[in-house]
Amino acid sequence: MKNKKSSYTEIMKSRNTMKNVPSEHPVLDMYIQMVLDEALFIRKKSLLEERINDALDTKNKQLFMTLSKEYKALCELG
Repeated sequence: MKNKKSSYTEIMKSRNTMKNVPSEHPVLDMYIQMVLDEALFIRKKSLLEERINDALDTKNKQLFMTLSKEYKALCELG
């Protein structure tokens, strides 16, 4: 077997062609996407909570109002 080194460009091209091939495990792919989405949601919510607490600590009403609206919108999605 040859020990062929592929360039970055060749690897990326092969990945792009693989994206067009239908997945053999669509349910697994969907589950993975759900887990990633949930992790991102939890992280964003946590960061907003921290920033809201900082705004309260510094008594920055304008920032608090902006962040709390964003937090509310995020919670309505989740």
